[in-house]
Amino acid sequence: MPRRRIGFWYRLAAVICKPPLVVLIKRDWRGMENIPAAGGFITAVNHNSHADPFAYAHYQYNSGRVPRFLAKSGLFKKGFVGTMMRGTGQIPVYRETTDALSAFRAAIDAVERGECVVFYPEGTITRDPDQWPMTGKTGAARVALQTKCPVIPVAQWGANELLPPYAGKLNALPRKTHHVLAGPPVDLTRFYDKEMSPDLLKEATEVIMAAVTRQLEDIRGEKAPKTPYDPRQERIEQRRRTAAEEAQDAQDARDAQHALDALKAVPEAAQAREVQEEGQGK
Repeated sequence: MPRRRIGFWYRLAAVICKPPLVVLIKRDWRGMENIPAAGGFITAVNHNSHADPFAYAHYQYNSGRVPRFLAKSGLFKKGFVGTMMRGTGQIPVYRETTDALSAFRAAIDAVERGECVVFYPEGTITRDPDQWPMTGKTGAARVALQTKCPVIPVAQWGANELLPPYAGKLNALPRKTHHVLAGPPVDLTRFYDKEMSPDLLKEATEVIMAAVTRQLEDIRGEKAPKTPYDPRQERIEQRRRTAAEEAQDAQDARDAQHALDALKAVPEAAQAREVQEEGQGK
């Protein structure tokens, strides 16, 4: 999208947000040559800080293709933030409602209009202990296969050092570097023109997330775990551990009760023997 079509609200957002970003973080931005100069496309980006949407938006804005983020619907409702979200053309996500699919329809419409739509496929800030990308949700793959648009895998690192995940305290000094690396489009052609079954969408999502992870490996200079962190599987394992602990606690309580009953039985048995012996004249 040429800069003349960025619009008033996006330019205003840039005026507000860029100065503090320039002050707070240095930039190591690579791969802008992989951002399409024209036509609709998706970027699939890892998420490791509440600050990284602003830092990544700066990168994407400077590429000349402004990003349309999928964001929580509550941000669109009131005040200046809501006005900015609507004015800059961001896409509201209505979770767990009858409007939940409207975000995907809006994303498809935006891509078909020739815009850039940003997906955080993980759906939330990574919970991986070492901040590698987690398993992804299938929304980006669904839009990509529906539109057959390019999917650009993007990794970022550094905003998480400025504002660590799930922490409310800014760590501004020393000044951090925001690393961004956009890779070449992900090859999803083998998934085209097939029924979008859950298994196919899952496989396509895994291909996208693997490409994002490779970009982050390049930035960090180390290998990611072979198996991505799966929060759903972790919740299942946590429930299993909790159930096992509760069962063990219950067993321990039963064992303790049995021991207590046994201790109580000792004097009762001794007293019974004494009565018996007295009755026998001993």
